[in-house]
Amino acid sequence: MTGSTYFDFDKTLNKAFKMLKDDKLKSFGLFVICGINLGLRIDDLSKLSFEDLRGDEITIIEGKTKKQRTLKVNDHIKLALTFFDESLRGYAFKSQKGTPFSSQHINRLLKKHFKGVGAGKVSSHSLRKCFGRRVWDNDNQSERSLVYLSQLFNHSSTQVTRTYLGITQDELNDIYINL
Repeated sequence: MTGSTYFDFDKTLNKAFKMLKDDKLKSFGLFVICGINLGLRIDDLSKLSFEDLRGDEITIIEGKTKKQRTLKVNDHIKLALTFFDESLRGYAFKSQKGTPFSSQHINRLLKKHFKGVGAGKVSSHSLRKCFGRRVWDNDNQSERSLVYLSQLFNHSSTQVTRTYLGITQDELNDIYINL
């Protein structure tokens, strides 16, 4: 796999929920939970508000593609929000200056708190890749899931998605062996 690695979903989710109990890491814990459950690019994820997250759906215009996308808010995110005061408004993930987390800040925090949860280089893409790997694994590593992910990620082909997720030929061969 080139670039960053993906995180183990369950380990990442558990670690992020523990962060919700620490006032200094609470916002970042929510960020990680949203990152692995929504599969958004970091720039789009960092601009979400509490109002966005409290609904059943989030509709955004993706920054990179300018395409509209609607996402479901799942139970992991809803549970994480119970750690926050319901009256909070504005950016859900903000710096001490009140601005959205920068990608540099996110990368520093990920490297500090999540090194070892993935197999290699840690970056903001690791959260999105974690989401993709979870979808692929939950659908029995099917080609169908790669088609869906390719659409969700706005990739030009399923081969681009395979490469992005770091899916190896051995993993693909295992599909045939396990039939």
